[in-house]
Amino acid sequence: MKASETNTATTGTLRVLDIGALRGPLLVFGGVYSNLQALERMMAIAEELGIPPAQIICTGDVVGYCADPEEVVQKVRDWGIHCIAGNVELQLREGEEDCGCDFNDGSRCDIFSRQWYPYAQSVLSAEAIAWMHTLPHHLKFNYADRQAYVVHGAYDQVSGYVFASTPWEQKAEQLAEVQADMLLGGHCGLPFHSVQDDKYWLNPGVIGMPANDATTRVWYMLLNDKDGLHFEHHSFEYDQAEAARRMRAKRLPEAYALTLETGLWDNCEILPAEETALQGKAITF
Repeated sequence: MKASETNTATTGTLRVLDIGALRGPLLVFGGVYSNLQALERMMAIAEELGIPPAQIICTGDVVGYCADPEEVVQKVRDWGIHCIAGNVELQLREGEEDCGCDFNDGSRCDIFSRQWYPYAQSVLSAEAIAWMHTLPHHLKFNYADRQAYVVHGAYDQVSGYVFASTPWEQKAEQLAEVQADMLLGGHCGLPFHSVQDDKYWLNPGVIGMPANDATTRVWYMLLNDKDGLHFEHHSFEYDQAEAARRMRAKRLPEAYALTLETGLWDNCEILPAEETALQGKAITF
């Protein structure tokens, strides 16, 4: 199959888009979370690196906590990159009443979602929702002589949380399920990689919120197929002060505006003990 050709298959209720063979540098990111300032900086970095839209992958949750869901959706759509639906896009396009994040009822994350999710629903255009309906659940492609597969959370659950501390056996089961050598995921909000037996589970992190390390930087990944498969985690700063200001102007959760400014999550409700213990500690790769 030529790189410009695509096939779409539906497995059960999952729409899987085969984008063929990709060659050369790839840029992978996720979790824009309606953060327009972070997205604009990500787009500028891609241009500076000379990476075209056909070589860029987003792992979903284009919409989320921040102030500009409509503007972000339009920019991602017009950019023409490969993008899958996160749980937020799936819920929005079906007109559901919550974000589908699987937060515990009554938790702080759950309470905050009752503010930002209805706000996003109220400002998104019919055109934006129509675009969400075009997004596949998963992508697959060939890269560096390996079969790659892209999910949002986990293969069998869009809102499933997979972390660095998640046992390799669980990751290996999902890799085997999709017959892939490399799986690119998102959702958990933290960048990491797990590699065993020439199998890869890679998470670029998110660009819409910092990674709970007490810095305001956000994360993405670069992959290269020159002389085999290579990957690198990268971070960048952006105008987080403006993003926080815009959140406050829209009366969105103050806790998330503070996270943009401090680099610390309001809570660690979704995190395993290993990741909770790393709060406020510098991320190094």
